[in-house]
Amino acid sequence: MSSAGLERVVYIDAENLILGRLASQVAKALLEGYTVYVFNIEKAVESGDPKMVKDSYKIWLELKTLRNPQKQSPKRPRTPEAIFKRAVKGMLPKNWKGVKALKRLKVFVGVPPEFKNKKMIKLENASADRLSGYRVSVAEIARSLGWKG
Repeated sequence: MSSAGLERVVYIDAENLILGRLASQVAKALLEGYTVYVFNIEKAVESGDPKMVKDSYKIWLELKTLRNPQKQSPKRPRTPEAIFKRAVKGMLPKNWKGVKALKRLKVFVGVPPEFKNKKMIKLENASADRLSGYRVSVAEIARSLGWKG
């Protein structure tokens, strides 16, 4: 299984990028067979009024199952990594191809020491500089859901 010296790995810095646009670009790269590493995911942003965005995520936490709702409920993402992975998962096909693609996604809060010298790309079409209104970082959303990071 030789790739003839071609390394199909992408390193992305998510600082000041729009979460949804970043997730769609990452999903496309994963489906093309790339392994994608995303760093600084806590610094990615979502557009909208901060209170409204946080409240919409909190409503998600209150949803319970019909069967025995006191004891169990669906697993909801609370960390920045899980929030981003959930966004990417929703953009992938719901079959084995999507499952294999999601396994090639690695997401990190900050930049681990072993990746400090890697050349990271900045996705210009996902930049939050184009937003004129309110924005809220993924770290703020995660903290409102109970993340202690």
